[in-house]
Amino acid sequence: MQGQLPLEGMPRRLYSGTPSRLNAWLDCRRRYRFSYLDRPQPAKGPAWAHNSVGASVHNALAGWWREPYERRTPLTAAILVTNGWITEGFKDEEQSERWLARARDLVSGYVATLDPSDEPVGVERTVATRTKVIALSGRIDRLDRRGDELVVVDYKTGRRPLTQDDARSSLALAVYAIAASTVMRTPCRTVELHHLPTGEIVEWRHTDESLARHLRRAEEVATEAGAADDRYKELVAAPRGTRRGSGEPPPDVPAEIDELFAPTPGPICSWCDFRRHCPQGLAAGPERRPWDGLAE
Repeated sequence: MQGQLPLEGMPRRLYSGTPSRLNAWLDCRRRYRFSYLDRPQPAKGPAWAHNSVGASVHNALAGWWREPYERRTPLTAAILVTNGWITEGFKDEEQSERWLARARDLVSGYVATLDPSDEPVGVERTVATRTKVIALSGRIDRLDRRGDELVVVDYKTGRRPLTQDDARSSLALAVYAIAASTVMRTPCRTVELHHLPTGEIVEWRHTDESLARHLRRAEEVATEAGAADDRYKELVAAPRGTRRGSGEPPPDVPAEIDELFAPTPGPICSWCDFRRHCPQGLAAGPERRPWDGLAE
């Protein structure tokens, strides 16, 4: 089974994934396995407060654009944040309330800079594209029309200031632009990061060549990850019956899986949802409290 090729004349199965899945492979193959292959999935750690803030803000901004034109006001934005506030991960109720107030200010201040009549082409819009290697899909925070072209808008709420390189090098944003062009049949080369804490908008305008480079990179990652996925399935399935009904894999199988999906220890391990299941991750950095990602 290992290294088995498709039958002659039969198309190779496409790797189906999202930018998040591809980036998980690039960041840490063990986390990729825990996230997308192991079933049942290993238990995650507690929710992160900074993720709760980000999700609450994104949901409120999406909801704001779905309101009738006359209700697209900063006050409506603040109400949407309050009504949809996610409380997971905070130290206590006082910290949650303090960040709710910050998030209301962030979102209401941001929408005050928008033209409520400038209707987006899409909000939380799912787009997709495929090549001979990969079937990609993803959801765009906002898709604008500027003249004869589309623009991908991605909201950011993290504490780290953004640079133009963040927009230029983002595989996800490039994939979104390619997929938006495919789905909407309209050119899309510009991607924007809207950093709500600072009010900065970081823009990058891709060329056809730079988009093609990102797509080739996605195909390369998909080829690597797809081969590992297939081998994982073989290793999990093959042992059944080989030990006379024991249902247990031979002792070398877990070792090969661990080697195939080796971890990438580093500072990011402190923030990994699956840290408790990874000895290398536990040793790579200190444990973080669920609210440590907040910029107090």
